[in-house]
Amino acid sequence: MAEQIDERALQQDELVPPGTSSRGTGQTILITGATAGLGAEFARQLAGQGHHLVITSRNPLQLVAKAQGLEAQYGISVETLTTDLSTAEGVDVVAARLRQREQPITMLVNNAGSGLATEFHESESEDELAMLKLLVEAPMLLSHAAIQAFLARGGGRIINVSSVAGFIPEGSYGAAKAWSISFSRWANTRYKPDGVTITALCPGPVRTEFHTRAGIDTSKKPKWAWMDAEDVVREGLTAAAEGRSVCIPSRRYRSLMAAARFSPDAVVERFSRIEPKAR
Repeated sequence: MAEQIDERALQQDELVPPGTSSRGTGQTILITGATAGLGAEFARQLAGQGHHLVITSRNPLQLVAKAQGLEAQYGISVETLTTDLSTAEGVDVVAARLRQREQPITMLVNNAGSGLATEFHESESEDELAMLKLLVEAPMLLSHAAIQAFLARGGGRIINVSSVAGFIPEGSYGAAKAWSISFSRWANTRYKPDGVTITALCPGPVRTEFHTRAGIDTSKKPKWAWMDAEDVVREGLTAAAEGRSVCIPSRRYRSLMAAARFSPDAVVERFSRIEPKAR
């Protein structure tokens, strides 16, 4: 749990310039859930650095519109994959693209995700399972395909979009994000010597459409708790470039997670009982 926090992530106070690569290198990066929220911001920043993209979403109209906009604005190429990553068929489509040797993928951003507005005892088991498939099963299978391909090509990067919810008790969503953090820490240690790095990006609440689309009431969250998508993605790309296993964006959340690490369980668990209820 809290012991999983990367020490360097807790100690980093200043941002270093992003170093993923220079403009015009023509690397190809795959981003899941790229039409909104953090996924759209990843696409914008990476396209701005001159990278070509492969983007996925369940909505074909939004996907095409996003691709056309990025190509027109940044002069890069964007390939689209209309897939539902909560299904085996959808995961297979993206995994096949990761293994493709033509226009090889050099970075995978596992960003697609969802949340539930209802409390665990009030939710449908099918909805809980679908969320876990999207947050755990899909990133695991796509990471498996990517790591195999990256090892064969001599290197690559994975960013798993996680959450600070993975460090504290916060329902099945937090449990899924805890898996993402633990897996990224292990995988980065195991494969970094071979040129493959895996980074868990763990922001607090971000100003995106995520909560509204899930029907989650955020009216009681204090203003200081919110983060900007641009800052979160920029710090995540920096951490990935440095090969760090965990990135907690912003000094305030690094401090909070450091405090949680040394707090009694009863104090940490209190946070799981004060979340706003669903609309």
